[in-house]
Amino acid sequence: MTSKMRQRPAARLLVIDEEERVLLFKFVFAEGALAGSIFWATPGGALDPGESFEEAAKRELFEETGMVIDAVEEHVAEKQFVLPLPEGGEAFATERFYLVRTINKPLSKDNWTELENQVMTEHKWWHKHELHATTDTVYPEDLADILARILNQ
Repeated sequence: MTSKMRQRPAARLLVIDEEERVLLFKFVFAEGALAGSIFWATPGGALDPGESFEEAAKRELFEETGMVIDAVEEHVAEKQFVLPLPEGGEAFATERFYLVRTINKPLSKDNWTELENQVMTEHKWWHKHELHATTDTVYPEDLADILARILNQ
């Protein structure tokens, strides 16, 4: 099934501030194939042609937050799943998650795409107890467990 499906490799960022909170963006789709979908997710996105996961992680971090980093370390988690696409259809996604530590400072959306400006409606720094308590949809679904493992909490 997945061999004929479009592949979508992506880099995602687990951006952690000095209070051990993780940065998530709220996605609200008002139109298109995902109309009515509302969820929170980590910064990140698909690899450009010829780009490595690590290069995409640095680029996506800059594009979605304005943060500049020299390098990322080895990915701390990986997910594979069928992803519904905003334009319709599905892709087989392989997402690698990279840990980035930062101090909480204003974010920039100067480099957001048109789609990001339409669907990324807000951001929030989440404590792990908020992830466990929320009834909102958060991706990846096991984000709290991933953070507990990599942050040794």
